Amino acid sequence: MCGIVGYVGPNPSAKALDVVMEGLTRLEYRGYDSAGVALIGDGEVVGEKRAGKLSNLVEALNAHPLPETATAIGHTRWATHGGPTDGNAHPHRGGTDRKLALVHNGIIENFHALKKQLLAEGVEFASETDTEVVAHLVSQAFGRTGDLTQAMREVVNTLAGAFTLLAVHADQPDVVVGARRNSPLVVGLGEGENFLGSDVAAFIGYTRHALELGQDQIVTITPDSYSVINFDGTPSDGKAYEVTWDSAAAEKGGYDTFMEKEINDQPHAVADTLLGRTDERGHLVLDEMGMSEEDLRAITKIVIVACGTAAYAGMVAKYAIERWARIPVEVELAHEFRYRDPVIDEQTLVVSISQSGETMDTLMAVRHAKDLGARTISICNTHGSTIPRESDGVLYTHAGPEIAVASTKAFLAQITASYILGLYLVQVREGNEEGVAEVMSELQAIPDKIQQVLDGMDRVKEIARFMADTRAVLFLGRHVGYPVAMEGALKLKELAYIHAEGFAAGELKHGPIALIEPGQPVFIVVPSPDSEHGLHGKVVSNIQEIRARGARTLVIAEEGDEDVVPFADEVIRIPRSPALLAPLLSVVPLQVFALELSTAKGLDVDQPRNLAKSVTVE
Repeated sequence: MCGIVGYVGPNPSAKALDVVMEGLTRLEYRGYDSAGVALIGDGEVVGEKRAGKLSNLVEALNAHPLPETATAIGHTRWATHGGPTDGNAHPHRGGTDRKLALVHNGIIENFHALKKQLLAEGVEFASETDTEVVAHLVSQAFGRTGDLTQAMREVVNTLAGAFTLLAVHADQPDVVVGARRNSPLVVGLGEGENFLGSDVAAFIGYTRHALELGQDQIVTITPDSYSVINFDGTPSDGKAYEVTWDSAAAEKGGYDTFMEKEINDQPHAVADTLLGRTDERGHLVLDEMGMSEEDLRAITKIVIVACGTAAYAGMVAKYAIERWARIPVEVELAHEFRYRDPVIDEQTLVVSISQSGETMDTLMAVRHAKDLGARTISICNTHGSTIPRESDGVLYTHAGPEIAVASTKAFLAQITASYILGLYLVQVREGNEEGVAEVMSELQAIPDKIQQVLDGMDRVKEIARFMADTRAVLFLGRHVGYPVAMEGALKLKELAYIHAEGFAAGELKHGPIALIEPGQPVFIVVPSPDSEHGLHGKVVSNIQEIRARGARTLVIAEEGDEDVVPFADEVIRIPRSPALLAPLLSVVPLQVFALELSTAKGLDVDQPRNLAKSVTVE
């Protein structure tokens, strides 16, 4: 979710730096922890980069003004490989002559092997990033080809992962070259100047003429031209379009609210959280675990501590980890954990889940666990925040910044990271690499399935608008559908300020069925027909029970599940998937429903009343 800007225009001009800095400012909404720029002038690359906010970079530029140039690139970084420091900030230089500068969004999965090769050749590194590896490779290729486009093409075909790359070279001062694979890059088309950006917000103040790049394509811009080729060298045209948003909407990717944007970001959030987790043999590699394999094999119990949405992600994790790794898992609300004298010791692994890494209840639970001798791992979306720093290890999600108060894409990324942790425990403790690879392959297919769900949400939106005056909604689920039901209820409470409750479907006859009256809306998350222990049939029976008492049944079911049809007022379809992975799909309609109902009521979905994004007091 980093921000990227590239510009080439009239020479000489003071405009290049202004364009890039304005673009980075417009991209601040994406979140970042460092920023930098590089300019081409007088046969050399000059620039500045600083950890922290853009104001730090502006202060450095004011103290050491850069020359007027026609060509510049800029970057705001959300740390992945290497912490948020000046040295790890982008752009990165390549080659001993330092004539090349490069910025990068994404993760290079095979950077370990590439860096090892470069180190063997005597290349020296100034950072901990995967990006600097690419900078050196492109510099070497430029030395062989003398052409930045050809150098980029040579290098991208050696890279694995998802990336957007922008590069400039002092020997081609009026050229910026970009490349994309599974990461966004758009071209802005001006008159006597052209632009590149990770989204149109980067250049919306200068042009609304844009060019959409396809997968695995390289673009070269000069002041008066652009050209697009595929990674195999064949020419391409790209897809031209007009940007119809204003600058404010562009910051939200054209969506009306940040929450709508973040719901639609979810395929990328899950895909990016999966990136870079395996080595060239396909084995899971979690570099920041902070625990040896021997330590992990000694674990006899796992306790997950979290609050709110993160706690529901932990409940999904419990089902998966216990099933795969056969380790008992408890899920604790962090604010209750340390007040009940929990039974943990040095063979207990305490896993904290927090989007911000600053949730005070969760931080205090982690500190208490460490005082009792437990090992601690954090699942977190914010690099360098307090909880990861104070934990023994960390598994970062790569959902990018989440601006809306009500969590959506962070929830899916937390579940994904929990799955990765569970599979890593299987690999370490049982050596079942084949089974791990099979589940990882199934996980890799989930982002496309999430997109399928999002593409089919028109009817859910209609239902939500029709129900705008509803006073209460109930949610039912079993197995991993139970935490999904609770998360669906929480979203409706947060956004629409109406009564909503999530129940385990088996609890119906133990009390909640008394709430059913004619017209009562009830969402039911139905397990797959292939689920074990007859769960599917049991939930279908639950639907019949509440339908007989007048409930309006809104059923989330797999494609092809016809058993639910006679008892459902509405059937919302999701793609077939393994049972344990289904929450990544079944929760999406509930998010969309809450968003749309709240919008229909005229409420502020990004900043609901009385709520804060991060709870930093206990």
